Amino acid sequence: LNVPVMRRIDQIRVNLERMRWVYLDLPENYLLVDIPRFQVHLMRGSEAQWSARVQVGRADRQTPTFRDRVEYLELNPTWTVPPTILKDDILPKARINPGYVAKKGLKAIDRNGKTVPLSAVNWNLPAHSFPYSLRQDGGGDKAALGKIKFMFPNRFSVYLHDTPSRGLFNQPVRMTSSGCVRVDKPLELAERVLGEPDRWSADSIQSLIGSGKTRTVRLKEPVTIILAYWTAEGLGGGQVRFRDDVYGRDEAVLTALAGDARLRLKPPPPPPAPPPESVPA
Repeated sequence: LNVPVMRRIDQIRVNLERMRWVYLDLPENYLLVDIPRFQVHLMRGSEAQWSARVQVGRADRQTPTFRDRVEYLELNPTWTVPPTILKDDILPKARINPGYVAKKGLKAIDRNGKTVPLSAVNWNLPAHSFPYSLRQDGGGDKAALGKIKFMFPNRFSVYLHDTPSRGLFNQPVRMTSSGCVRVDKPLELAERVLGEPDRWSADSIQSLIGSGKTRTVRLKEPVTIILAYWTAEGLGGGQVRFRDDVYGRDEAVLTALAGDARLRLKPPPPPPAPPPESVPA
């Protein structure tokens, strides 16, 4: 009630614009990651057929918004440390305590694909010239990506995955990841996106996970996925749900709308001038 009506109208305009970016020619079934709501939905038309809690990126490592297609799953996925996490997290901690890397279960891999002893690594090198990839094997209880990863290759290197940090799902505000989306019920989601219950039941997926081996499972039909940032949602019957702008993105979109001449309200044209009166010769 303390928010001016025009601000709510602007919030609706911003989200209608966002919807225009990603909602063209939607298939009947698709995955929707609702970032400010911290949930993922398996949609059928306009109805959610399945939902689960998610953890999204922190304010300084925000989950991006885009549309793609889930093409395959990785069971017991390995984890290669991304450049940002290497620079901002791993290397600073390794310089203070080199044993930190081993405790995380990471291996150093050189450019020839060979494992290098951690004791031989110079942790004081800057990230841009660090000559190794740091990799964690899949299948362990502390595996960073948990037991399942949902892959839709994209330029952001963002995906959905399981997590060992289960307790964080109980927080009301779940901005806890480095940009990827952590899923609360990954086994249920895997069974649904694979869409072959006779071949890929929860038990059969769990059996493969139990082997501890990393395995790729391709979807029979890729599933469209939308990572969306809705701060207003229509509920039908004239009802609208508003959410906090957790990443502070609304103002930039509103400014762009105000600067787009095609979208600004224009005054009506003036009426035509009356014909001049006839003047006698």
